Amino acid sequence: MTLDESSSDARAAAAQVNPQRLLDAIQALASFGARDDGGVDRPALSGRDLQARRYLIERAIALGCTVTTDHCANLFIRRAGSEDLAPVMTGSHADTQPSGGKLDGCYGVLAGLECIEALNDAGIRTRRPLEVAVWTNEEGTRFQPGAMGSSAFVDPTLMDRYNTVADATGVTLAQALQQHAQTFPALARRNADQPANQPAHAFIELHIEQGPQLENANLPLGIVSGIQGVRWYSITCTGVAAHAGTTPMPVRRDAMTLAIDVRATIDTFAHTLGGDDTRVTFGRWSVAPNSINTIPSTVTFTVDFRHPDAAVLAAFDQQIAQCAQRDGVALQGLFSHAPVAFDNALLARLTEAAAALDTPTMTLTSGAFHDAMYLARHCPTAMLFVPSRDGISHNPLEHTDDDHLVLGTRALAHCLATLCNEP
Repeated sequence: MTLDESSSDARAAAAQVNPQRLLDAIQALASFGARDDGGVDRPALSGRDLQARRYLIERAIALGCTVTTDHCANLFIRRAGSEDLAPVMTGSHADTQPSGGKLDGCYGVLAGLECIEALNDAGIRTRRPLEVAVWTNEEGTRFQPGAMGSSAFVDPTLMDRYNTVADATGVTLAQALQQHAQTFPALARRNADQPANQPAHAFIELHIEQGPQLENANLPLGIVSGIQGVRWYSITCTGVAAHAGTTPMPVRRDAMTLAIDVRATIDTFAHTLGGDDTRVTFGRWSVAPNSINTIPSTVTFTVDFRHPDAAVLAAFDQQIAQCAQRDGVALQGLFSHAPVAFDNALLARLTEAAAALDTPTMTLTSGAFHDAMYLARHCPTAMLFVPSRDGISHNPLEHTDDDHLVLGTRALAHCLATLCNEP
């Protein structure tokens, strides 16, 4: 295929994206787990999620695609190519937060399916297969940690640990996976070692921004250069419980007073180290005995620190360890992930797609985790963002304008068609 032919296919695929079909699909998927307030509650591998998966599978088969699954119930919707080459992948996840919106994750899956529809409508047969992945348990609200499906796809050995994780009712992931297999007995299963042996040609994840940068800049598309690294810590401050009315202030050992001081110290050095790119959150607090008239004996709180620079993350680790040397302070590391830099060649492809659509863009770093964070270990990976109104996500008020949803899908279709025709 010549360069002109490939460019023509990309333009035709983008042009064939059907706005109403895309928007109708978003509404249809949102009906599985719909809340009265317009949001969606669809935990991973729940009954509502299985219903949503059936909808996606049936639609994929109607499009002439094959659907397979794997050891973590990821779905792979495959449109065949003309040659036996590594596939180009797109997609995201279909599980939601308990009070989630209609778009987080779901938009990337449905946009991928719309790209397949567009290629079909344009009569284009690409060299490489195109796969839309539906990753399992990205949100991590039913089973922890999040992004189980994408991380286990890249590293199947993680399933030894994941299978034993239980939800709030005691159901293990292994039991939920068995229910999935019983619900969809006809789905062929991919070989567990296939990701290591046959990496994909590329993975592009289209997602709502979940932040305010694009809207503030009045720009319709964001080229995502990477994902911030993260550190999660738990800090426990210990004092002595005593009567609030009889214990003089100078002799108190108040765990809350200590915790507030430690929190202020961490907040100060976090901003000093990270500058404007600092994201630090003290999100979970536990106080004992948690009585109005008793001096706290134990306070535990969490720290979420994110930054795109690995050196800053390492310096933060050193500083918080020093901070924890104080009497009565104990530190526990909960989670760590290095910053992810996306593939420069794919970022260029996304830029070309936006230019072909005469669409201005900005380059930004994602502050949220995405499945692309793990796929970047497997194959060349990149992300594309569309704006989020008021930066709101994980909320029934989550919203992206229809024209931005359509434009993002057109850019994705252009990029995927180009990648699928690469040798």
